[in-house]
Amino acid sequence: MAFTGTRCIAASTWLHPTRKPSLRKYFRVGRFATGQSSSHHFCSYTRQSLRASRTDTAASNTVKGDHSIPNNGKRRSPQLVDMEYAELNLNENVGQFGGVRVRQHVNPLKASCMAPVEPPNWEDVFEDTRLPLMVDIGSGSGRFLILLAKRFLGSKNFLGLDIREKLVERSQFWAKELTLANIHFMVANATFTFGTLVSTYPGPLTCVSILCPDPHFKKRHHKRRILQEPLVDAIINNLARGGQDYFIFPFESILLHILVQSDVHEVAVDMRKHFDSHFDSVQHMDAHHPNLCDDDGWLLENPIGIRTEREIHAQSEGAKIYRRMYEKM
Repeated sequence: MAFTGTRCIAASTWLHPTRKPSLRKYFRVGRFATGQSSSHHFCSYTRQSLRASRTDTAASNTVKGDHSIPNNGKRRSPQLVDMEYAELNLNENVGQFGGVRVRQHVNPLKASCMAPVEPPNWEDVFEDTRLPLMVDIGSGSGRFLILLAKRFLGSKNFLGLDIREKLVERSQFWAKELTLANIHFMVANATFTFGTLVSTYPGPLTCVSILCPDPHFKKRHHKRRILQEPLVDAIINNLARGGQDYFIFPFESILLHILVQSDVHEVAVDMRKHFDSHFDSVQHMDAHHPNLCDDDGWLLENPIGIRTEREIHAQSEGAKIYRRMYEKM
C-alpha cells in the first residue's frame, strides 16, 4: 500500500477516539487496485465520515485521554461541551453504563425501531402532569434537555425521545440522579409514534424541538430523515393553542412554538419546506419579528440560550447553525 499504517491509525483515532483503529473495511479484496487508489479512497472516506459523523450526540461517546488545550490555545469541542453543562456535574462513566458508545447513524426504518410504543402512565413519569410539555425529538445524550429541566423545575415538563436505547438509559439515569421530577426519556421512533404518545398527555404540548438531526446525506436515505410529513402533521395537530411562553426569549411575544435547526444547510432547508408548506397552521417568527432573522429567514441567535452538543461542535469548527422557529396560529 502507498500509505503507512501510522497515517491510517492517526486518521482513524481522530475520527473515532474511543475505538481501537480497524482498517479491515479499507482492505476488502478487489476494492483497491493500487496504493494510489487506496490512499485516494481512504482520504475520501475520511472526509465523508467526518461530515457524516457530525451529529448532535457526537460528544456522548466518551473521549478518553488527553483533554489539554492544544498548542494553538483553542479549546477542543469536548471541553466546550463540559463547560456548557458544568452546572449538571454529570459523570459519563456511570455505574452499569460505563462510557456509553453507540452507533452515530442508526437506520430508523429497521424493524426494531418500528415497533409500536405504548404511552407511559404520565402520573408515574411527572410529578405534575398539568404543566406544559416540551418534547425534544432526537434527544441524544440528553444533557441539553436535562439542563433545561433543571432550570425550569416546577414550571415545565420535558420529554426526550430517541431510538438509541443506551443513550436513553443513561439519560434517564442522570435525570434520576439529579432528582428531577419534570423530565423523562423514552426509546421511541418519533416519526411514527409521536402523535400516539403526546395525545395522551394530560397537560398542553407547548414546544417541540428537532435539533441537528441525523442528516442521512445520500438521496436514497432521505426517507430515513426524522422529519417526514406524518410527523409534521402530528406536531401541528397536537401543539396546543393559546398559552404563555415559559422560556426567557429575546422576543416580546411568543406563544407556542416549534424549533428546528441543523448545521447542514440541505437538512435545514428540507425541514423548513415541511413547515413552510403548512402556512395556514403555523407561521415563522419573521412574520412578526423580521429583525431577529437574517436576509434568508434564519434566526440569528439561539432562542433558548442553551446549545446542544452538536451545536457546540459545529460552531467550534466555524459552521453556521440554520434555525427556524414556528408559532401555531
